[in-house]
Amino acid sequence: MESVEEEEEEVRRIVTDEEKLEAKNFNIFDLPDVPKGLPPHLELQRTRVVCEVGAPLHATGTIYSGAYISSGVDNSVNLENFSEDFKVDVISLTETDMVFDMIGIPQGIANAFRRILLAELPSMAIEKVFVVNNTSIIQDEVLAHRLGLIPIVADPRLFEYLSENDQPNERNTIVFKLHVKCPKGDPRRKVLSSELKWLPNGSELLKESAGGSTTNPKTHTSFSRSQDSFPEFADNPIMPSFEDILIAKLGPGQEIELEAHAVKGIGKTHAKWSPVATAWYRMFPEVILLKEFEGKHAEELVKVCPRKVFDIEEMGQGRKRATVARPRDCSLCRECLREGDETIEGEANSKGKAEAKSEGKAEAKSEGKAEAKGKRDWVDQVALRRVKNHFIFTIESTGSQPPDVLFTEAVKILEDKCERVISELS
Repeated sequence: MESVEEEEEEVRRIVTDEEKLEAKNFNIFDLPDVPKGLPPHLELQRTRVVCEVGAPLHATGTIYSGAYISSGVDNSVNLENFSEDFKVDVISLTETDMVFDMIGIPQGIANAFRRILLAELPSMAIEKVFVVNNTSIIQDEVLAHRLGLIPIVADPRLFEYLSENDQPNERNTIVFKLHVKCPKGDPRRKVLSSELKWLPNGSELLKESAGGSTTNPKTHTSFSRSQDSFPEFADNPIMPSFEDILIAKLGPGQEIELEAHAVKGIGKTHAKWSPVATAWYRMFPEVILLKEFEGKHAEELVKVCPRKVFDIEEMGQGRKRATVARPRDCSLCRECLREGDETIEGEANSKGKAEAKSEGKAEAKSEGKAEAKGKRDWVDQVALRRVKNHFIFTIESTGSQPPDVLFTEAVKILEDKCERVISELS
Protein backbone atom coordinates (compact mmCIF):
# COMPACT_ATOMS: atom_id res chain seq x y z
CA MET A 1 0.00 0.00 0.00
CA GLU A 2 2.81 2.35 0.89
CA SER A 3 4.64 1.55 -2.36
CA VAL A 4 1.58 2.53 -4.46
CA GLU A 5 1.29 5.86 -2.68
CA GLU A 6 4.99 6.51 -3.19
CA GLU A 7 4.66 5.82 -6.93
CA GLU A 8 1.69 8.21 -7.26
CA GLU A 9 3.59 10.88 -5.39
CA GLU A 10 6.57 10.34 -7.67
CA VAL A 11 4.32 10.77 -10.78
CA ARG A 12 2.88 14.00 -9.37
CA ARG A 13 6.39 15.32 -8.87
CA ILE A 14 7.40 14.45 -12.49
CA VAL A 15 4.49 16.33 -14.20
CA THR A 16 5.32 20.03 -13.96
CA ASP A 17 3.06 23.02 -14.57
CA GLU A 18 4.77 23.73 -17.89
CA GLU A 19 4.08 20.19 -19.04
CA LYS A 20 0.44 20.52 -18.04
CA LEU A 21 0.10 23.74 -20.05
CA GLU A 22 1.80 22.12 -23.02
CA ALA A 23 -0.54 19.15 -22.85
CA LYS A 24 -3.54 21.46 -22.69
CA ASN A 25 -2.46 23.38 -25.79
CA PHE A 26 -1.35 20.31 -27.68
CA ASN A 27 -2.41 20.17 -31.32
CA ILE A 28 -1.51 17.20 -33.43
CA PHE A 29 -1.26 19.38 -36.55
CA ASP A 30 1.68 21.26 -34.98
CA LEU A 31 3.85 18.18 -35.28
CA PRO A 32 6.33 18.37 -38.17
CA ASP A 33 5.46 14.94 -39.53
CA VAL A 34 1.70 15.59 -39.76
CA PRO A 35 0.65 17.07 -43.16
CA LYS A 36 -1.15 20.39 -42.97
CA GLY A 37 -4.23 21.28 -44.97
CA LEU A 38 -6.55 19.06 -46.92
CA PRO A 39 -5.39 16.17 -49.08
CA PRO A 40 -5.26 17.12 -52.79
CA HIS A 41 -8.46 15.25 -53.70
CA LEU A 42 -10.46 16.96 -50.92
CA GLU A 43 -9.01 20.37 -51.76
CA LEU A 44 -10.06 19.83 -55.37
CA GLN A 45 -13.55 18.86 -54.24
CA ARG A 46 -13.81 21.93 -52.01
CA THR A 47 -12.56 24.57 -54.48
CA ARG A 48 -13.30 23.23 -57.97
CA VAL A 49 -16.12 21.87 -60.11
CA VAL A 50 -14.67 19.08 -62.22
CA CYS A 51 -16.27 18.97 -65.67
CA GLU A 52 -16.21 15.47 -67.09
CA VAL A 53 -17.69 14.20 -70.34
CA GLY A 54 -20.88 12.90 -68.75
CA ALA A 55 -21.63 15.46 -66.03
CA PRO A 56 -19.89 17.91 -63.67
CA LEU A 57 -18.65 16.69 -60.29
CA HIS A 58 -18.61 18.51 -56.91
CA ALA A 59 -20.98 21.20 -58.23
CA THR A 60 -22.40 21.99 -54.79
CA GLY A 61 -20.39 23.90 -52.24
CA THR A 62 -19.62 22.79 -48.69
CA ILE A 63 -21.45 25.13 -46.33
CA TYR A 64 -20.87 23.42 -42.97
CA SER A 65 -18.03 25.16 -41.15
CA GLY A 66 -16.74 21.98 -39.50
CA ALA A 67 -16.71 19.80 -42.61
CA TYR A 68 -12.91 19.59 -42.69
CA ILE A 69 -12.11 20.20 -39.02
CA SER A 70 -10.58 16.73 -38.70
CA SER A 71 -7.92 17.84 -41.19
CA GLY A 72 -7.29 21.11 -39.38
CA VAL A 73 -9.07 23.29 -41.97
CA ASP A 74 -11.62 25.84 -40.80
CA ASN A 75 -14.40 26.15 -43.41
CA SER A 76 -16.30 28.91 -41.62
CA VAL A 77 -16.78 32.41 -43.05
CA ASN A 78 -14.28 34.82 -41.53
CA LEU A 79 -14.70 38.55 -42.15
CA GLU A 80 -10.98 39.23 -41.96
CA ASN A 81 -10.13 36.49 -44.46
CA PHE A 82 -12.98 37.60 -46.72
CA SER A 83 -11.68 41.17 -46.75
CA GLU A 84 -8.21 39.96 -47.70
CA ASP A 85 -9.34 37.54 -50.40
CA PHE A 86 -12.19 39.48 -52.01
CA LYS A 87 -11.22 41.27 -55.19
CA VAL A 88 -12.98 42.89 -58.16
CA ASP A 89 -11.20 43.22 -61.52
CA VAL A 90 -12.95 45.16 -64.28
CA ILE A 91 -12.22 43.50 -67.62
CA SER A 92 -14.22 45.76 -69.94
CA LEU A 93 -16.53 48.74 -69.51
CA THR A 94 -18.67 50.55 -72.08
CA GLU A 95 -21.75 52.75 -71.87
CA THR A 96 -24.05 49.74 -71.74
CA ASP A 97 -21.90 46.66 -70.99
CA MET A 98 -19.58 45.74 -68.15
CA VAL A 99 -17.57 42.56 -67.58
CA PHE A 100 -15.67 42.07 -64.33
CA ASP A 101 -14.25 39.31 -62.15
CA MET A 102 -15.39 38.76 -58.57
CA ILE A 103 -12.79 36.71 -56.73
CA GLY A 104 -13.05 35.21 -53.25
CA ILE A 105 -16.82 35.40 -52.89
CA PRO A 106 -19.43 32.66 -52.26
CA GLN A 107 -21.84 31.80 -55.03
CA GLY A 108 -24.82 32.86 -52.92
CA ILE A 109 -23.60 36.46 -52.72
CA ALA A 110 -22.85 36.55 -56.44
CA ASN A 111 -26.39 35.34 -57.11
CA ALA A 112 -27.75 37.97 -54.72
CA PHE A 113 -26.14 40.70 -56.82
CA ARG A 114 -27.69 39.19 -59.95
CA ARG A 115 -31.18 39.09 -58.46
CA ILE A 116 -30.91 42.65 -57.14
CA LEU A 117 -29.81 43.93 -60.54
CA LEU A 118 -32.75 42.22 -62.23
CA ALA A 119 -35.55 42.87 -59.77
CA GLU A 120 -34.75 45.45 -57.11
CA LEU A 121 -32.92 48.34 -58.77
CA PRO A 122 -35.34 51.18 -59.65
CA SER A 123 -35.67 52.87 -63.02
CA MET A 124 -38.12 55.09 -64.88
CA ALA A 125 -40.63 53.55 -67.30
CA ILE A 126 -43.89 54.58 -68.96
CA GLU A 127 -46.83 53.49 -66.82
CA LYS A 128 -49.83 55.49 -68.07
CA VAL A 129 -50.71 56.30 -71.69
CA PHE A 130 -53.48 58.74 -72.57
CA VAL A 131 -54.49 58.05 -76.16
CA VAL A 132 -56.05 61.02 -77.97
CA ASN A 133 -56.19 59.47 -81.44
CA ASN A 134 -55.00 56.14 -82.77
CA THR A 135 -56.06 55.10 -86.26
CA SER A 136 -53.18 52.67 -86.77
CA ILE A 137 -53.65 48.92 -86.91
CA ILE A 138 -52.09 48.53 -83.44
CA GLN A 139 -54.59 48.38 -80.59
CA ASP A 140 -54.30 50.93 -77.79
CA GLU A 141 -53.36 48.27 -75.23
CA VAL A 142 -50.57 46.83 -77.41
CA LEU A 143 -49.28 50.32 -78.19
CA ALA A 144 -49.18 51.19 -74.49
CA HIS A 145 -47.30 47.97 -73.74
CA ARG A 146 -44.70 48.72 -76.42
CA LEU A 147 -44.20 52.22 -75.05
CA GLY A 148 -43.68 50.85 -71.55
CA LEU A 149 -40.76 48.70 -72.70
CA ILE A 150 -38.81 51.65 -74.13
CA PRO A 151 -35.90 52.41 -71.73
CA ILE A 152 -35.61 56.02 -70.63
CA VAL A 153 -32.40 57.89 -69.82
CA ALA A 154 -33.23 59.33 -66.41
CA ASP A 155 -31.53 58.86 -63.07
CA PRO A 156 -34.16 57.27 -60.79
CA ARG A 157 -32.31 58.55 -57.72
CA LEU A 158 -33.59 62.05 -58.62
CA PHE A 159 -37.23 60.95 -58.52
CA GLU A 160 -39.66 59.71 -55.90
CA TYR A 161 -42.06 56.79 -56.02
CA LEU A 162 -45.63 57.66 -57.02
CA SER A 163 -48.23 56.09 -54.74
CA GLU A 164 -51.96 55.87 -55.33
CA ASN A 165 -52.67 58.88 -53.13
CA ASP A 166 -49.94 61.11 -54.60
CA GLN A 167 -50.52 63.76 -57.20
CA PRO A 168 -48.22 63.51 -60.27
CA ASN A 169 -45.65 66.28 -60.05
CA GLU A 170 -42.17 67.17 -61.29
CA ARG A 171 -40.53 64.91 -58.68
CA ASN A 172 -42.35 61.67 -59.46
CA THR A 173 -43.52 61.83 -63.09
CA ILE A 174 -41.97 62.30 -66.54
CA VAL A 175 -44.29 63.26 -69.38
CA PHE A 176 -43.76 62.46 -73.07
CA LYS A 177 -45.81 63.42 -76.10
CA LEU A 178 -46.15 61.46 -79.33
CA HIS A 179 -47.96 62.93 -82.33
CA VAL A 180 -47.20 61.33 -85.69
CA LYS A 181 -49.26 61.39 -88.90
CA CYS A 182 -48.78 59.77 -92.29
CA PRO A 183 -50.37 62.03 -94.95
CA LYS A 184 -52.49 60.49 -97.64
CA GLY A 185 -50.53 59.68 -100.78
CA ASP A 186 -47.26 59.18 -98.86
CA PRO A 187 -45.66 55.74 -98.41
CA ARG A 188 -45.90 53.87 -95.13
CA ARG A 189 -43.76 55.41 -92.43
CA LYS A 190 -42.16 54.14 -89.27
CA VAL A 191 -42.84 55.59 -85.82
CA LEU A 192 -39.59 55.48 -83.86
CA SER A 193 -38.75 56.20 -80.23
CA SER A 194 -36.96 59.39 -81.31
CA GLU A 195 -40.38 60.96 -81.89
CA LEU A 196 -41.23 60.77 -78.19
CA LYS A 197 -40.90 64.39 -77.05
CA TRP A 198 -40.21 65.23 -73.42
CA LEU A 199 -42.60 67.76 -71.86
CA PRO A 200 -40.65 69.35 -68.98
CA ASN A 201 -43.65 71.47 -67.98
CA GLY A 202 -45.89 68.46 -67.47
CA SER A 203 -49.07 67.27 -69.10
CA GLU A 204 -50.77 69.29 -71.82
CA LEU A 205 -53.98 67.24 -71.85
CA LEU A 206 -56.95 68.62 -69.97
CA LYS A 207 -58.91 66.45 -67.57
CA GLU A 208 -62.56 65.89 -68.30
CA SER A 209 -64.55 67.50 -65.48
CA ALA A 210 -67.58 65.71 -64.06
CA GLY A 211 -70.02 68.56 -64.79
CA GLY A 212 -68.44 69.54 -68.07
CA SER A 213 -67.25 72.88 -66.67
CA THR A 214 -64.28 74.54 -68.40
CA THR A 215 -63.89 77.52 -66.09
CA ASN A 216 -60.94 76.00 -64.23
CA PRO A 217 -59.35 73.36 -66.49
CA LYS A 218 -56.79 70.99 -64.98
CA THR A 219 -54.21 68.76 -66.58
CA HIS A 220 -53.18 65.24 -65.56
CA THR A 221 -50.12 66.56 -63.66
CA SER A 222 -49.42 69.34 -61.19
CA PHE A 223 -45.94 70.68 -61.90
CA SER A 224 -44.87 73.58 -59.70
CA ARG A 225 -41.80 74.22 -61.85
CA SER A 226 -40.34 73.03 -65.13
CA GLN A 227 -38.14 69.94 -64.96
CA ASP A 228 -35.54 71.47 -67.28
CA SER A 229 -34.97 74.18 -64.65
CA PHE A 230 -33.34 71.58 -62.40
CA PRO A 231 -29.55 71.58 -62.81
CA GLU A 232 -29.58 67.78 -63.13
CA PHE A 233 -31.58 67.99 -66.37
CA ALA A 234 -30.24 71.24 -67.78
CA ASP A 235 -27.39 69.54 -69.65
CA ASN A 236 -28.90 66.03 -69.69
CA PRO A 237 -32.40 66.17 -71.19
CA ILE A 238 -34.65 63.19 -70.58
CA MET A 239 -35.10 60.98 -73.63
CA PRO A 240 -35.36 57.33 -74.72
CA SER A 241 -32.12 55.37 -74.41
CA PHE A 242 -32.18 54.49 -78.10
CA GLU A 243 -33.72 56.57 -80.87
CA ASP A 244 -34.27 53.75 -83.38
CA ILE A 245 -36.76 51.58 -81.45
CA LEU A 246 -39.74 50.81 -83.67
CA ILE A 247 -43.08 51.67 -82.05
CA ALA A 248 -45.49 51.28 -84.95
CA LYS A 249 -45.93 51.61 -88.72
CA LEU A 250 -48.46 54.03 -90.17
CA GLY A 251 -50.20 53.73 -93.50
CA PRO A 252 -51.41 56.70 -95.55
CA GLY A 253 -54.00 58.68 -93.60
CA GLN A 254 -53.24 57.03 -90.24
CA GLU A 255 -52.34 58.99 -87.12
CA ILE A 256 -51.17 58.44 -83.52
CA GLU A 257 -51.52 61.13 -80.88
CA LEU A 258 -50.96 60.35 -77.22
CA GLU A 259 -49.35 61.38 -73.96
CA ALA A 260 -47.21 58.97 -71.91
CA HIS A 261 -46.39 59.32 -68.21
CA ALA A 262 -43.31 57.57 -66.82
CA VAL A 263 -42.92 56.80 -63.11
CA LYS A 264 -40.38 55.11 -60.86
CA GLY A 265 -40.57 51.37 -60.19
CA ILE A 266 -38.60 48.14 -59.81
CA GLY A 267 -38.34 45.01 -61.92
CA LYS A 268 -40.04 42.93 -59.23
CA THR A 269 -43.26 44.78 -60.08
CA HIS A 270 -42.86 44.61 -63.87
CA ALA A 271 -39.99 43.76 -66.19
CA LYS A 272 -40.19 47.17 -67.87
CA TRP A 273 -38.64 48.69 -64.75
CA SER A 274 -35.64 46.38 -64.83
CA PRO A 275 -32.60 48.58 -65.63
CA VAL A 276 -30.64 45.69 -67.16
CA ALA A 277 -31.28 43.73 -70.31
CA THR A 278 -29.61 40.86 -68.48
CA ALA A 279 -27.18 40.24 -65.65
CA TRP A 280 -25.43 36.88 -65.40
CA TYR A 281 -22.28 35.20 -64.14
CA ARG A 282 -20.30 32.03 -64.67
CA MET A 283 -17.52 30.36 -62.75
CA PHE A 284 -14.04 31.04 -64.03
CA PRO A 285 -12.99 28.13 -66.27
CA GLU A 286 -9.72 26.38 -65.52
CA VAL A 287 -8.14 24.37 -68.34
CA ILE A 288 -5.14 22.19 -67.46
CA LEU A 289 -3.07 20.06 -69.80
CA LEU A 290 -2.11 16.97 -67.82
CA LYS A 291 0.22 15.84 -70.56
CA GLU A 292 2.39 17.58 -73.15
CA PHE A 293 0.76 17.96 -76.56
CA GLU A 294 3.49 18.23 -79.19
CA GLY A 295 3.65 18.10 -82.97
CA LYS A 296 0.53 16.80 -84.69
CA HIS A 297 -1.18 16.21 -81.36
CA ALA A 298 -0.84 19.92 -80.52
CA GLU A 299 -2.23 20.99 -83.90
CA GLU A 300 -5.20 18.66 -83.53
CA LEU A 301 -5.96 19.98 -80.03
CA VAL A 302 -5.91 23.59 -81.26
CA LYS A 303 -8.08 22.68 -84.24
CA VAL A 304 -10.73 20.81 -82.25
CA CYS A 305 -11.50 23.72 -79.83
CA PRO A 306 -14.24 26.02 -81.26
CA ARG A 307 -13.41 28.84 -78.80
CA LYS A 308 -9.69 28.94 -79.68
CA VAL A 309 -8.63 28.40 -76.07
CA PHE A 310 -5.42 26.62 -77.04
CA ASP A 311 -2.50 27.99 -79.00
CA ILE A 312 0.77 26.72 -80.47
CA GLU A 313 4.07 27.61 -78.80
CA GLU A 314 7.32 27.28 -80.70
CA MET A 315 9.98 25.48 -78.67
CA GLY A 316 12.85 25.78 -81.15
CA GLN A 317 14.50 23.23 -83.41
CA GLY A 318 11.21 22.68 -85.20
CA ARG A 319 9.39 21.53 -82.06
CA LYS A 320 6.07 22.99 -81.01
CA ARG A 321 3.58 22.29 -78.26
CA ALA A 322 0.04 23.28 -77.26
CA THR A 323 -0.56 25.79 -74.47
CA VAL A 324 -3.65 27.16 -72.74
CA ALA A 325 -3.67 30.72 -74.09
CA ARG A 326 -7.22 31.96 -73.37
CA PRO A 327 -8.79 29.96 -70.52
CA ARG A 328 -11.53 32.53 -69.76
CA ASP A 329 -12.93 32.03 -73.28
CA CYS A 330 -13.63 28.36 -72.56
CA SER A 331 -17.35 27.54 -72.64
CA LEU A 332 -16.80 23.98 -71.37
CA CYS A 333 -18.24 22.48 -74.53
CA ARG A 334 -15.99 19.47 -73.85
CA GLU A 335 -14.98 19.07 -77.48
CA CYS A 336 -11.40 18.58 -76.35
CA LEU A 337 -12.60 15.61 -74.28
CA ARG A 338 -14.93 14.07 -76.84
CA GLU A 339 -12.45 14.08 -79.72
CA GLY A 340 -9.54 11.64 -79.84
CA ASP A 341 -6.17 11.54 -81.56
CA GLU A 342 -6.79 11.58 -85.33
CA THR A 343 -3.69 9.48 -86.05
CA ILE A 344 -4.56 6.86 -83.46
CA GLU A 345 -8.13 6.63 -84.70
CA GLY A 346 -6.96 6.26 -88.30
CA GLU A 347 -4.66 3.40 -87.38
CA ALA A 348 -7.41 1.75 -85.36
CA ASN A 349 -9.87 2.06 -88.24
CA SER A 350 -7.51 0.61 -90.84
CA LYS A 351 -6.49 -2.22 -88.53
CA GLY A 352 -10.09 -2.98 -87.64
CA LYS A 353 -11.17 -3.06 -91.28
CA ALA A 354 -8.35 -5.39 -92.29
CA GLU A 355 -9.13 -7.81 -89.49
CA ALA A 356 -12.86 -7.62 -90.10
CA LYS A 357 -12.41 -8.81 -93.69
CA SER A 358 -10.44 -11.88 -92.64
CA GLU A 359 -12.04 -12.85 -89.37
CA GLY A 360 -15.61 -11.54 -89.58
CA LYS A 361 -17.81 -9.48 -87.28
CA ALA A 362 -16.02 -10.39 -84.06
CA GLU A 363 -12.96 -8.44 -85.10
CA ALA A 364 -15.15 -5.53 -86.28
CA LYS A 365 -16.17 -5.04 -82.64
CA SER A 366 -12.52 -4.67 -81.68
CA GLU A 367 -12.31 -1.84 -84.19
CA GLY A 368 -14.93 0.08 -82.23
CA LYS A 369 -13.10 -0.66 -78.98
CA ALA A 370 -9.82 0.60 -80.40
CA GLU A 371 -11.45 3.79 -81.62
CA ALA A 372 -13.14 4.37 -78.25
CA LYS A 373 -9.84 3.81 -76.51
CA GLY A 374 -8.29 6.57 -78.63
CA LYS A 375 -11.00 8.97 -77.53
CA ARG A 376 -10.60 8.13 -73.85
CA ASP A 377 -6.93 9.08 -74.00
CA TRP A 378 -7.98 12.74 -74.37
CA VAL A 379 -9.95 12.56 -71.13
CA ASP A 380 -6.79 11.60 -69.30
CA GLN A 381 -4.77 14.40 -70.92
CA VAL A 382 -7.03 17.45 -70.48
CA ALA A 383 -8.75 18.60 -67.27
CA LEU A 384 -11.65 21.06 -67.36
CA ARG A 385 -12.63 22.70 -64.10
CA ARG A 386 -14.43 25.72 -62.72
CA VAL A 387 -13.20 27.76 -59.75
CA LYS A 388 -15.99 27.93 -57.17
CA ASN A 389 -15.13 31.33 -55.71
CA HIS A 390 -14.14 33.12 -58.93
CA PHE A 391 -16.99 34.51 -61.06
CA ILE A 392 -17.03 36.28 -64.41
CA PHE A 393 -19.91 38.74 -64.04
CA THR A 394 -21.58 40.44 -67.00
CA ILE A 395 -24.01 43.38 -66.80
CA GLU A 396 -25.88 44.58 -69.89
CA SER A 397 -27.65 47.85 -69.15
CA THR A 398 -30.72 49.00 -71.04
CA GLY A 399 -29.05 52.40 -71.33
CA SER A 400 -30.97 54.12 -68.56
CA GLN A 401 -27.87 54.14 -66.35
CA PRO A 402 -24.23 53.09 -66.84
CA PRO A 403 -23.53 49.49 -65.75
CA ASP A 404 -20.91 50.51 -63.17
CA VAL A 405 -23.49 52.76 -61.47
CA LEU A 406 -25.99 49.90 -61.45
CA PHE A 407 -23.55 47.57 -59.71
CA THR A 408 -22.68 50.23 -57.13
CA GLU A 409 -26.36 50.70 -56.36
CA ALA A 410 -26.81 46.92 -56.08
CA VAL A 411 -24.04 46.81 -53.47
CA LYS A 412 -25.83 49.55 -51.49
CA ILE A 413 -29.11 47.63 -51.57
CA LEU A 414 -27.43 44.43 -50.36
CA GLU A 415 -25.69 46.40 -47.61
CA ASP A 416 -29.00 47.91 -46.52
CA LYS A 417 -30.54 44.44 -46.36
CA CYS A 418 -27.72 43.18 -44.16
CA GLU A 419 -28.11 46.14 -41.83
CA ARG A 420 -31.83 45.46 -41.48
CA VAL A 421 -31.18 41.83 -40.61
CA ILE A 422 -28.59 42.82 -37.99
CA SER A 423 -30.94 45.36 -36.45
CA GLU A 424 -33.73 42.78 -36.25
CA LEU A 425 -31.45 40.24 -34.55
CA SER A 426 -29.93 42.70 -32.08
